Amino acid sequence: MAAHAAAPTRRRISTHGWGLPVTIGVLYGFYAEVNARDGGALSWGQFWLGLISAVVLAVALYALRRYGRALPREARGAAWGALAGIAVGFLYSLTDASVYASTLLGLIVGVCVGGAAYYLFYTHEDATGHPAPW
Repeated sequence: MAAHAAAPTRRRISTHGWGLPVTIGVLYGFYAEVNARDGGALSWGQFWLGLISAVVLAVALYALRRYGRALPREARGAAWGALAGIAVGFLYSLTDASVYASTLLGLIVGVCVGGAAYYLFYTHEDATGHPAPW
């Protein structure tokens, strides 16, 4: 009797690792440092601003991607909107824009991203209310 070969199982790649948050954090930190440089040479203050900005955003992205499923879809969408709005508003404030302009841009981006995230989470739940596996 010939035994059938077992079908190979696919390895599932986790999307909740540190790769994407670190990549986005490094790019964000470089962009923050360049915006704060104002055409001059790099100083230690600008270096630390970029490094701390990169670390804070990477940790926030990791935490929201890893533990965001525990939140209901409304709070989860609001959390993504708040993260995006704060990140964009902070970067825009580094360009010597006024506080009002930075706040307005951050609010616009936050509301748009929060609404889009809520729509995505709302439309990708199964009948039991559990989020999609991604």
